[in-house]
Amino acid sequence: MIIKWKWGGQSEKSDKQRLNAYWRQFIISLFTSNASPSGEHIHPCEGEAMTTSTKAPALPETSGTSRAPVTRKFTVEEYYRMAEVGILQPDERLELIDGEIIIMAPIGNPHATGVRRIERVFGRVLGDAVTISGQNPVLVGEHSTPQPDVAILRFREDDYSGKPPSAEDVLLLVEISDTTLAYDREVKVNLYAEANIPETWIMNLVEDCIESFTGPGPGGYSTHTIYRRGDRFSSSMLPDVEFAVDDLLPPAPAEENNEEQSVSPAQE
Repeated sequence: MIIKWKWGGQSEKSDKQRLNAYWRQFIISLFTSNASPSGEHIHPCEGEAMTTSTKAPALPETSGTSRAPVTRKFTVEEYYRMAEVGILQPDERLELIDGEIIIMAPIGNPHATGVRRIERVFGRVLGDAVTISGQNPVLVGEHSTPQPDVAILRFREDDYSGKPPSAEDVLLLVEISDTTLAYDREVKVNLYAEANIPETWIMNLVEDCIESFTGPGPGGYSTHTIYRRGDRFSSSMLPDVEFAVDDLLPPAPAEENNEEQSVSPAQE
């Protein structure tokens, strides 16, 4: 850019003030239509001119709307291929949800206790009538292979050794939720409903209850029922079996006795 400046013959301070004023006007002109067709920008003081060899660049036209970035979703096949070639490590706790690889939360003891109790109750009541699968993947469409805490599956003699279970094999899924409660309710439950899994339970360790979701469809489950300690209920897929909430939830913490007991010194 070639810049020509004609001093006005006044004091140096005055010239600097006019020059600063020009630069402000010049910057403003870059974002307005004040530039003349010839590319000459007119200084507001005394008709003096500063000429550039190029015109101020025009701003790109926009449609007035913004668009979110487009993400690239992984398929189940690509997900397992990444594990085969070592991109995903065997000791990583991951699941594929709607094409995104999710790092699963660490399992605390209350969570693990909930898994064991569900497996014990269903194993005692149903025996070999079903296949109980704990924290193993279930194929849910082309872009999802979640690992529900417990999956109650249609019985198969080979324990699904030929191929992993899919949504069509599921009678009931159970998620044990403490730190993941909001995610399980808003994301995983809707994923299961859209896959037409007939029933999902959330063992809600935060609010100490069992939440049952039935009536799957594209918009989610149509019925959401909450069962609390003291309640008994049946699964829609296992109507002949009645479950006690107290048998499913981890034991309620014992009330602490805040009164200190004094201990008399032992006598010799």
